[in-house]
Amino acid sequence: MHGRILGNAKWIIVCKIAQSLIQFIVGLLSARYLGPSNYGLINYAASITAFFLPVMRLGLDSTLVREYSDKTERQGQLLGTSLLMNMASSIACIIGVTSFAAVANRGETVTIIVCALYSTSMFFQAFEMLQYWFQAKLLSKYSSLAMLSSYVVVSAYKIWLLTTGKSVYWFALSHAVEYGSTGILLLITYCMKGGQKISFSLVAAKELLSKSRHYIVAMLMVVVYGRTGNILLTLLCGESENGYLATAVTCTFIAGFVFDAIIDTARPVVLESKQHYQQEYEKNVSRVYCLTTWLSIAQSVFFTLFAGTVVKILYGDAYLPAVPVLRILCWQSAFSYMGYVRNIWILAEEKHQVLWKINLSGAIFNIAVNVILIPLWGACGAALASVMTQFFTNVIMGFILKPIRENNRLLLKGMDPRLVWDMAKMLLQKRGCC
Repeated sequence: MHGRILGNAKWIIVCKIAQSLIQFIVGLLSARYLGPSNYGLINYAASITAFFLPVMRLGLDSTLVREYSDKTERQGQLLGTSLLMNMASSIACIIGVTSFAAVANRGETVTIIVCALYSTSMFFQAFEMLQYWFQAKLLSKYSSLAMLSSYVVVSAYKIWLLTTGKSVYWFALSHAVEYGSTGILLLITYCMKGGQKISFSLVAAKELLSKSRHYIVAMLMVVVYGRTGNILLTLLCGESENGYLATAVTCTFIAGFVFDAIIDTARPVVLESKQHYQQEYEKNVSRVYCLTTWLSIAQSVFFTLFAGTVVKILYGDAYLPAVPVLRILCWQSAFSYMGYVRNIWILAEEKHQVLWKINLSGAIFNIAVNVILIPLWGACGAALASVMTQFFTNVIMGFILKPIRENNRLLLKGMDPRLVWDMAKMLLQKRGCC
């Protein structure tokens, strides 16, 4: 089993490195081509769409790995049901995004069209449900290769847009191209790997919703405190300020593939150890906290010291106002990944009912600090609000709410630098044995 886990992690990491490099380079060229204003407009459309994603996903992305693991004989039914549910909800959400843009940006035809085009990606994001089947089966090699291939397709599409000088509308559609190609490849791969026949069941839909519904509001609140700054910044200060914030966000998550790989690999391992090895389960949770926290702190120190050099080399002089924004925003990553690890613990402990309290508190806090800080400091205010919100939601709330205080004990244990050293020695010993 450990060999399969390591092999699974290897493929996730390798493919995410490749697709992150491709995505970053093409995104960099696109940002330079579009300029701060149009780049900010694309990210404004992304922020509005993000508000509707939790509703579109119905919380299924947080529960399907466990459902596939627990009900192996019904995987085809669960997959087909989740796909159809997400496709139906995506249509309603596309209408919702377009309607919001039409009201909030009345008379701004370009903005409304960009938001409508960008939102079509939600229909194809429904096929993301397939990747959780691969995760549950420890077959992420195949889903990772499929997703990498789709990145190559969408990168070729964006390069074509750049060389032919297409308008911002074409770039708004690129997200739909990405998820569409990913969905097709994942579906083909699922069939090739002998996945069960896909079917729909109303009973299965009710069962899935009974567990996933707790995550809808919870994830919506996460989006509120993750994207409110972008929307308020655009409405109050203009697209260019949002472009500077988006630039800082992109830089902050340059190494996001490492953290994604750790989280994706750790989820099934933690859930399995919870069922069979309680002591090992707690160690696994603390280890994930240890890896994600110390790696993100190292990344934050780097960006604090070299933000000016990074922005100038990557984006050019037009984006230099993003430098102070990056120096502030980079510190949110340590706290945000604590939230991802905590959600794995909550899933394992089946304490879903506490999520809405955590994320509603975070959303209210975020709106309040954004309203105060954005008029004062623009993009820097939005960045500071993000850092404060992540710390409040993923650390402070863990001490306030009794049901999750045990998780904070594991979090603090993972912060112990000695655990980093112990993990390093363990890896060296295993390598020596090989």
